[in-house]
Amino acid sequence: MFWVLFLLPAMVAAGLSCGRLCLAAVAAARPQPRPDGERDLSCYEAAFLAGGPYRVADLTLVSMHRARRLLLAHTGWATVVVPEGRDDLERSVLTAIGPGGQERIAAIRSGTAAADAVRSLADRLARAGLAVPHTVRSGVSASVRAVRSATALITALALAALLMPGEGDTGRGEIAAWFALPLVLTLGCLVIARVEIHPYTRWASPDGQRLLGGLDAAGDPLTAIAVRGLRAVDDPQLRTALTSGRFAHRGQ
Repeated sequence: MFWVLFLLPAMVAAGLSCGRLCLAAVAAARPQPRPDGERDLSCYEAAFLAGGPYRVADLTLVSMHRARRLLLAHTGWATVVVPEGRDDLERSVLTAIGPGGQERIAAIRSGTAAADAVRSLADRLARAGLAVPHTVRSGVSASVRAVRSATALITALALAALLMPGEGDTGRGEIAAWFALPLVLTLGCLVIARVEIHPYTRWASPDGQRLLGGLDAAGDPLTAIAVRGLRAVDDPQLRTALTSGRFAHRGQ
């Protein structure tokens, strides 16, 4: 019965990690407080709610390129044309480019996405009840990672128990059946999280998603990019420039 010493930590890991995920799911599902009254979304706000910080960076780069304040080359480099920003986000782009006036677009996107201007935008949307707060998003993500780690631990413990010398009357089938219980629990939680919790880990809250759904992206190219991302860019060379280094960041 020495294999039971492997089963106990497997059970504990499954219970704790799945319980943590359930608590995070409850927090994610709790309605966010929202001030009274309706409001319209700016393009930058729509970009954040639809795709997060990197979508805001993309939209800012396209806006500056269309205004001929920035030249985006299909080679993946950006060149400053007008070294003055019209708002905090454009100034963040210029800061990410640096005094040399040229920089890789991938580096500019990363620098702009992490800038104070984008964080301030996120905070305003969260206070308005339109964006999912960072603490909720990070809590769900950390809980899902904990369940994945527990799944890996249970699998390792099960293999160790099965590879042990014979345990008397206890067959390997019975040992495997016992370890299948916590393994099914963690895998089931991951499946449920993928189906049920995933909408709450998007950038927009349910109210924010409703406002996004009401936007008319057909008549304004910038609004279309804010809502649909770079697939709405109709210039192939510009799309090539903006997708340079993009796939290092999922969900953009």
